[in-house]
Amino acid sequence: MANDASEILRMSDTPDTAARVQAWSAANPVLLFDVATAIACGDGRWPADAVTRAAQEMADSVRDASPADVRAAIGEMLMGREVDHGLEWLRQTGLLAIVFPELEATVHLVQEGGRQHKDVWGHTKQVVKQAVRRPLVRWAALLHDIGKVPTRTFTADGVHFHGHAEVGARMFDKVSQRLPFDRDARRAIRFLIRHHLRSNQYSDQWTDSAVRRFHREMAPHLVDLLDLSRADITSKRPGRRKQILEQIHALSERMGRLAEEDAKLPPLPGGVGNAIMEVFQLPPSKLIGDLKKYLEEQVTTGALEARREDAYYVAHLARSGRVPGLDPETAARIVAAGGLGDEDAAAADAAEQAGEMAGPGGAEVEPERHDGDPERPHDGPAPCGDEAEEAEVGAMGGEGDGGVEDGHGHGHGHGS
Repeated sequence: MANDASEILRMSDTPDTAARVQAWSAANPVLLFDVATAIACGDGRWPADAVTRAAQEMADSVRDASPADVRAAIGEMLMGREVDHGLEWLRQTGLLAIVFPELEATVHLVQEGGRQHKDVWGHTKQVVKQAVRRPLVRWAALLHDIGKVPTRTFTADGVHFHGHAEVGARMFDKVSQRLPFDRDARRAIRFLIRHHLRSNQYSDQWTDSAVRRFHREMAPHLVDLLDLSRADITSKRPGRRKQILEQIHALSERMGRLAEEDAKLPPLPGGVGNAIMEVFQLPPSKLIGDLKKYLEEQVTTGALEARREDAYYVAHLARSGRVPGLDPETAARIVAAGGLGDEDAAAADAAEQAGEMAGPGGAEVEPERHDGDPERPHDGPAPCGDEAEEAEVGAMGGEGDGGVEDGHGHGHGHGS
């Protein structure tokens, strides 16, 4: 039996080769995934047709393989520089449909009306290849768009996949039941799938508070998430690709700048102690210092935002039950007033009734008609393209994965 799958890539195209590969894969079905790994980690060339035909005939044997072994073998393949060729070989042999029916369903699922080369499977292969070679990022890249299958809709504006990130995360739950991941890896991959569009929604119209919130919420996997977002740009238009990369870079730079500023400034505003004493009618005492210390700890853990208005922290204290002797009725009143004292609350109510509280507006999210996909136009401050560009690209002719689809892996026309 062959001990090195790379040897199989060098076997000749004969009936004897097919028979030997069938026998070897019957004894060890994971060998077929090792062949895909050899393709991905080599120069991308496929084995002889006899090997591919044998793999097609033996594909069902992988159902008897250890799920942990299959997951490990696929994980190794995903690290290859020519991973797109390995993935396409898995599809052509029928192995993809058995292990990842969610991915098989993306084949020929067009992302733009009448443009076959924009199918989700072709996009997915390119994203995986472009992704940095870290296991969590490449796994997330492989599965990031599986939610597009059940969410695809057609409107007068084109093809849309609203909510596909959230749906894809739930679909990954089923994938992870078939292929076991350790708890941390499972949670990280799910998180990346769930949030892979978030950085594409950034614009310079976001407030500092919104950027800080994004940084805090994405912090556990921020580096992987931004790298996945960069890989998710598969446009053939250099200008558009540059624009989105600059958008992601701007977000990263702004988060870093705010983090540096925050490290130099106290987490609470200077007057919060006086506000606590005034609203809760407390005298100066050690208790005021203890309450401020509690609020600082909440800011450090991310439960509260830093340097907000005094009333923000007062309302939190009213909800927390940390103020001794505060009866529930008074606490509810303070919370309802947004942490303001009686006079300030009355003044705020009067201003609101007079229409003086209306802000500039502008939700810090993608327009409702758009699903955040970086491959399609949207109305935000950093557009990913427009219909004229799409038409121009379509007029250029096929921009597929260059030779991968021919069943031999000889072509390398696709790029990253």
